[in-house]
Amino acid sequence: MTVVKDETPADRLAAYDAAEPAGSGRGERLSALAQQHGALVALVAIAAVASLSFDSFATTGNIENMAVSSAFLAIVALGMTFVIVTGGIDLSVGSVFVLGGVLAAWGSRHGTVVALLLPLAVCGLIGLVNGLLIARLRLAPFIVTLAAMLGARGVMLSVTDEGADTYLVAEGSLFADLGQGKLLGIGVPVWITAALFVAGGILLRRTRFGQHVYAVGGNEDAAALMGAPVARTKTLVYTLNGLLAGFAGALNAAWLDSGVTILGYGMELEAIAAVVIGGTLLSGGMGFVGGSLVGVLLLKVIQNVINQIGSLDSAYQQVVSGGFLVVVVIAQTWLARRRRVP
Repeated sequence: MTVVKDETPADRLAAYDAAEPAGSGRGERLSALAQQHGALVALVAIAAVASLSFDSFATTGNIENMAVSSAFLAIVALGMTFVIVTGGIDLSVGSVFVLGGVLAAWGSRHGTVVALLLPLAVCGLIGLVNGLLIARLRLAPFIVTLAAMLGARGVMLSVTDEGADTYLVAEGSLFADLGQGKLLGIGVPVWITAALFVAGGILLRRTRFGQHVYAVGGNEDAAALMGAPVARTKTLVYTLNGLLAGFAGALNAAWLDSGVTILGYGMELEAIAAVVIGGTLLSGGMGFVGGSLVGVLLLKVIQNVINQIGSLDSAYQQVVSGGFLVVVVIAQTWLARRRRVP
């Protein structure tokens, strides 16, 4: 007698995530590897050439500076990865980042707990509102997060008297140590970022919530039919994004000893670029957090190489990053089409 086990919606989602597409073969697997790990190959190649070309590139000080300065963008890109995998977008993270930094610097006068909880509460609330409007009212993510970007920037200007006030973080405080301290010779922000990416990778790849994120991004209607909580998943993803952007801003304030009001402009575009360069599809349904980290490091290495050259204006960083992004998107589109061909 054969016993047939009832299949739950979660089981179907797991099978959906693990199933190998029809017509898969060697060429398709190679295309998938290129799409997912092409940025890592480019990072290693550019870093190797730069190490041979510039004496100061591979020095301990330069590597440490790149690692710490990359940490804040990487945390923002981590949250953006979840959003883009669901097929969404968030243009508010740059403004939320700077708001988090200002609130953290202001709150540091009342202790480390306030300095951390205040930006997390406010920025998490902004993300929650974004998620509810997008998931429950089915508004366009572009419009909702654009409004949130303007709103967060307005709150920041209100708190700082139109940017005239800059709140300082007390030197030597526990909160300042989060941004400036070192553990085993490596900056604390780097350790925090690494821990967040490990946790994010487990959350996205090894939990039911992560399965829901992939299912919603792959096909929202199919995910709903399989029992995935589409609205709740989207709401949680945007809330998580707001929390991470606010925390990155707070950590940056601890690093700079102040809540600088001129930061965050264009950070949302850098985060999106890093995520896409790392192999996450803008259309949703495919991506991983490790690729986003590689994308951030690749952008930072390119910027550092341009600085090493010295004769090029800093504006070339944006030109090169934009051109590189266009190449990656074209390559992703070609590889995705190739994978769909039997």
